[in-house]
Amino acid sequence: MAISKIGSKALVDCSVASADLEDGSITNAKLANSSITVNGTSVSLGASASLKDISWQSVITASGGSNTAVAGEGYFIDTTSNTHTVTLPASPSIGDKIAIKDYAGTFATNNLTIGRNGNNIQGAANNSLISTNRASIILVYTDATKGWLYTVESNVADLGEPTYISATGGTITTSGNFKIHSFTGDGCFVVSSLGNQCGSASTVDYLVVAGGGSGGVLGGGGGGGGGFRESKDSTLSSPHTASPLAATTGLTVTATTYPVTVGGGGASSGTSPSCNGNAGSNSIFSTITSAGGGYGGGNSPGPTGNGGSGGSGGGGNGGNGAHAGGSGNTPPVSPSQGSNGGSTTGCNSPNRGSGGGGATVVGGNGGNQGPGGGGAGATTHITGSPVGYAGGGGGGAGGLPPDNCNGAGSPCGSGGFGGNGGSPAPTASMQGATNRGGGGGGGENAEASGAGGKGIVIIRYKYQ
Repeated sequence: MAISKIGSKALVDCSVASADLEDGSITNAKLANSSITVNGTSVSLGASASLKDISWQSVITASGGSNTAVAGEGYFIDTTSNTHTVTLPASPSIGDKIAIKDYAGTFATNNLTIGRNGNNIQGAANNSLISTNRASIILVYTDATKGWLYTVESNVADLGEPTYISATGGTITTSGNFKIHSFTGDGCFVVSSLGNQCGSASTVDYLVVAGGGSGGVLGGGGGGGGGFRESKDSTLSSPHTASPLAATTGLTVTATTYPVTVGGGGASSGTSPSCNGNAGSNSIFSTITSAGGGYGGGNSPGPTGNGGSGGSGGGGNGGNGAHAGGSGNTPPVSPSQGSNGGSTTGCNSPNRGSGGGGATVVGGNGGNQGPGGGGAGATTHITGSPVGYAGGGGGGAGGLPPDNCNGAGSPCGSGGFGGNGGSPAPTASMQGATNRGGGGGGGENAEASGAGGKGIVIIRYKYQ
C-alpha cells in the first residue's frame, strides 16, 4: 500500500497488483457480470457450453399434427405416414433461425406445412408448403416486413402454400378443379379472396355473349348472333376445349365486386312489311364488352332494307332491290367477336332474305335459290360440356310456292329459323336461342320476325 499527500491531505492507494492476488481469490459472484449469453442461452462464467449454430432435435414422426419451433433448433421431419406442420415462433427476434430437413424423403407424398404464426414468410402473409422430397431449408427472421426469409433452399421447387380464388355470384357449378359461375341475367361477381402463383394466381377465364338481333319482315333478313368473346388462359392449365375464337389471356381480378350485364335479345319487329328488326344489347364483364347482334333488314327500298351491324351482322332483306348485310365484329376487337350478315341481289324476286352472321361463319346470301341460312356460331366446353352460342338467324321467304323453296334458312312460307349457336342447323322456331345469343329468323309475308335470344356471361377459374 502506498501513501502520498496533496497539500495537507494524505491519499491512500488501495490498488492491488494482479501479481499480489492468489489464484481463485475473487469468485464469479463478486463480478458485475457473472454470465455470458451464447445462442440465446445464459452460460455462467467458468461453465462450459457448446457453440452450436443449430441445435438439432430428435426425429419427429408425423401423424397429421404439428409442433411449435424454437429459435436455434433444427427438426428432422418424417412424413412417411402422414402430413405435418411446423409452426414458427410467434414473437421472433432478428437473426432467429429455424432449420428443417426431410428425414425420409417423403415430403412430395405427405407435404410439410410451415405455419407463419402471424408473421410474414418471404414478405407474404401465407404459410409455406414444402412438397419436394429430400428438401433442406433454413429460415432466418429479419423484420416485420419480410418476416422469415429462406437462406437455404436445397432441393426445394416451390415454397409457397397454394391459395385459390374464392367468389360468389350467378349459378355456380364445378368441373374437375374448376368452378364455373353462369349469369343468365344481370348480377355481381364478388371476389372475396385471391389465389397465388402456387395455386390459381388471380386469373379467370370468361365467356361473354351478347343478345342476338331480331329478323326483319317480308323476306326479312335474319338477325345477327350476339357478339362472342371468350378466353382460355394458357397459365391456368384448364383441360376444357375452347372455341377457335378464344383469347389466350384471361382477366386478372382483385378482391372486389364486378357488376355483370347480360344483354337482351332484340324484340320482334312485328308484321309491318317496312320494319327492320331490332339489335340485341351488349353483355359486359369487367373490361370485356360483347356487342349486341345486328338487326335483320325489313322490306323497304333503299338502304333501309340493309342488315344492321353489331357483334355479328344482320342479313339483308330480299325485296325491293339489293340489300347488304351488316358488318360483324363491330366495334372491332381481337380475336373477332362475330361475322358479317349475308347480302341479297336486285334480281331476287319473290322475296328471299339473307341469313344473319354467326360467331364463326358469315350469313348465307338470299337469292333465286332461296333464303340464306344463318351463319354458324361457336362451340365451347367452358361449362364442362359442349354448348353452341351466337348463331345467326335464317332469312325469311315471302310467298314462295313449295316447289321453289329450298333455302337453307327456312321452310317455305314460315320465315327464317332462329340461330342456335354452334351448328349451322337452325332451331325449331324462329326465335333465337335464349341465353345463347342466337339471332332471330326473318319473317315472311304476314308473319312476325323472330326475336333475338338473350346473351350469357360465364366465368371460370381454378378453385382447388
